Amino acid sequence: MSAFRLQQLKGHILPENKITTMAGSPSPLTTHVLNTAMGVPGSNMSLSLHRQDPLTKAWNLITTGITNDDGRCPGLITTQLFTSGVYKLHFETAQYWASRGEASFYPYVEIVFTINEPGQKYHIPLLLSRFSYSTYRGS
Repeated sequence: MSAFRLQQLKGHILPENKITTMAGSPSPLTTHVLNTAMGVPGSNMSLSLHRQDPLTKAWNLITTGITNDDGRCPGLITTQLFTSGVYKLHFETAQYWASRGEASFYPYVEIVFTINEPGQKYHIPLLLSRFSYSTYRGS
């Protein structure tokens, strides 16, 4: 079996948040992009995580990343940096679709959410097609 196929299967057999747990402290915030139009993970999508300054309301960049073959982006934020506040995940959807030779109605997707209990785990999935998207708080 090819190394590429084994890498794809790894995320389904042993979720990445479990792999991260073995290697060190898991991120309290995870995301997973699913290309629902094609029924595959949204791999190789650029994204960024931001926290809103409570006084100025300006967005401060925390990190950037690219989704892996399983549509996940592990290690978004450490437990120590994860505090109460308003956050947003910014996904570069136009670039993602363009890389597949497709046009997208949405040039990007931003999911804004409030963290009131930073001791909990938060999972923010993005279900995506070229003309629609949805999200929810997962576990």
